[in-house]
Amino acid sequence: MGKGMFSVSEKQQVCQLFFVQVLLIVLMGALMTYGPEADANLPKNHTGDHGQKHVKKPDPLRVYPMYQDIHVMIWIGFGFLMTFLRRYGQSAIGLTFLLGAILVQVAMICEGVAHIQKSSTSYLSLKSLLSADVAVATPLISMGALLGKTTYMQLVFMGILELIAFTVNKYVGEHLLMAVDAGDSMFVHAFGAYFGLAVSFVFGMKDKPKEHHLEGPSYNSDIFAMIGTVFLWLFWPSFNSAALEGDDQQRAIINTLLSISSGCVIAFATSALVSKDSKFNMVHVQNSTLAGGVAIGTAAGMMCKPVGALVVGALAGLLSVLGYKYLTPLIQKRLRIHDTCGVHNLHGMPGVLGGIFGALMAGLANEASYDYSLYEIFPARAPSSEAKLAEMRDNYGISAGLNRTAGEQAGYQLLVLAITVGIAIVSGLITGLMMRMSICGSISEEQKFDDEAHWELEEESSQESKVKEGTNCGGDQLPMAHI
Repeated sequence: MGKGMFSVSEKQQVCQLFFVQVLLIVLMGALMTYGPEADANLPKNHTGDHGQKHVKKPDPLRVYPMYQDIHVMIWIGFGFLMTFLRRYGQSAIGLTFLLGAILVQVAMICEGVAHIQKSSTSYLSLKSLLSADVAVATPLISMGALLGKTTYMQLVFMGILELIAFTVNKYVGEHLLMAVDAGDSMFVHAFGAYFGLAVSFVFGMKDKPKEHHLEGPSYNSDIFAMIGTVFLWLFWPSFNSAALEGDDQQRAIINTLLSISSGCVIAFATSALVSKDSKFNMVHVQNSTLAGGVAIGTAAGMMCKPVGALVVGALAGLLSVLGYKYLTPLIQKRLRIHDTCGVHNLHGMPGVLGGIFGALMAGLANEASYDYSLYEIFPARAPSSEAKLAEMRDNYGISAGLNRTAGEQAGYQLLVLAITVGIAIVSGLITGLMMRMSICGSISEEQKFDDEAHWELEEESSQESKVKEGTNCGGDQLPMAHI
């Protein structure tokens, strides 16, 4: 078949892409409509005297800047972070663009179904757009574990199934068990990492991971990847604080900046410590410098004190670099789990650390430190008796809770962390088996980590030879692709 012609499987993938978008149009039209700027994500039991929710109406002018920050993180931060492969830059950015555009629609539909009204309609607001952007980060994290080894329709299929599992897990953890995870260390980072690793494990069962000549960076690709790192680093405080308000949001921004700064310094120091000739390693700098932002997520809005944020960030940076140096080669060798971007070290382990730290902070939280804001951060800890609740409800809009103790809340935090990792692994294994079906296509060993599998590329060598031979018709003018 001549160059530029589609094979049968490639034509099928294009048709599947059209079908997915048409299906999303139908579902969006049937389920979604415009709605008031109300927080649809309040816990199920967070109701008032007559079952009415006490909802603080968010200010769109406050929500939108945070939404835009997270938008930049998803499409620029994640996209450029994955450009480190020398021959996969167009795919890293382009497929992130494509997946993000598809999955943000899927995320809105999934959240809409989870909070559907009696009229069989779900409302869209800036808050739901914000939640959808955060949700899209989950499959993009999983994509990092599989980068360069799948077709784009395999990634789309994985993302749709993952968002369904993500929505179920978050509903169980946040609304039924009423765990707190403001920056989504558990629900997004840990879930996305272990889901992706489970899918990679399934792929490794069939074909043992082995070294590929294109699996590595170049000088220029490493610089491009640092663009993603810097954007993510700059906007991470918005990611951890966007769902919060007032003093809680202020604490989340401060805690995140302190944690990610501390983690950055320790990541640089540890990288030089474990690397040859005490020099910095770009893999560590591109990824481990962000681990502090992941680890503080669950406790971002809590009163962990500046020193607590600094310590947990430092631990995350240390853990992440050591993971890249020692753990990643081990799990590839022993478990056949190939992790292209090292998501286990940036999102998996720091996400678990964040969940544990959040449980510790929940166990230490008391009314003496938080005053009545304790029951805004931990709605399940609010009293259930009318006698204790009356003043708080009238003056602060706090609704009846489950009267949990600090220890009980900490226990539920750890339970939700375990459930999240468990659901991620099980759903990832099932999704991996389904992704190996022929309907999604596959990438041959020769096509892995190569943009040519999905993109029309400029023939650099032939262009260069034409310039040298003087055969280019534009004289001294170079083609636009080379300017």
